[in-house]
Amino acid sequence: MDELVSRIASHVGVDESVARRAVEIILGFLKDAGPEDDVATLLDEMPGGREAAEAGSGAAGFMGAMGAFNALTKAGLGMGEVQGVVKEVVGFAKEKAGAERVDAVIAAIPGLSQFV
Repeated sequence: MDELVSRIASHVGVDESVARRAVEIILGFLKDAGPEDDVATLLDEMPGGREAAEAGSGAAGFMGAMGAFNALTKAGLGMGEVQGVVKEVVGFAKEKAGAERVDAVIAAIPGLSQFV
């Protein structure tokens, strides 16, 4: 996960601790809301993905994609930074697990496509 956290810190311009928490929130949300098999495979393909998802699981509460967005802003990200972080996480996931799998996970979660 260090590679992704460093990439986010560099490209989005946030502190690494904020970037790490954002990754945890996003992966935890995918774990909680996404199709179990596809998300499990996705997390396995991302180094440290399972651990980060466990750390972020439940952070979005019961409010779906909007809950994840709220958790990200509470973690210290502004609107533009949220978009930048999501872009980096999705790009990294596609590099590691393939675009088809990532797109399937995104499509399966109601409301997520509006944030990606």
